Amino acid sequence: MTFAACLLLTLGILAYVFYMPGELDVSPEKTRAAFLRERKDAVYENLRDLNFEYKAGKFPDADYNTMRASLEDEAAALLAEIERLEFEAENSVPRRNSRYKNQVQN
Repeated sequence: MTFAACLLLTLGILAYVFYMPGELDVSPEKTRAAFLRERKDAVYENLRDLNFEYKAGKFPDADYNTMRASLEDEAAALLAEIERLEFEAENSVPRRNSRYKNQVQN
């Protein structure tokens, strides 16, 4: 009797662990720009937290300046890459209307 209960319990646990539902919820695929924006928000939040904790006296000047410089460098790199991606996206759009306008004017 105990063996049957253990067997049923084991089968129930295995069914629960390995059960695959018919439909899986798939989130939309993130673009590189979306990932960079999320990272930028996290870096800005870290900068705000660092400033708050420094003003509360939890960091010595040397550590604060080092950490702040590191976070600011990361934020600058993120902003530069976001700007580069947006510039590439703007310039990669085909300009059929501008060609049409040039033909009409000639």
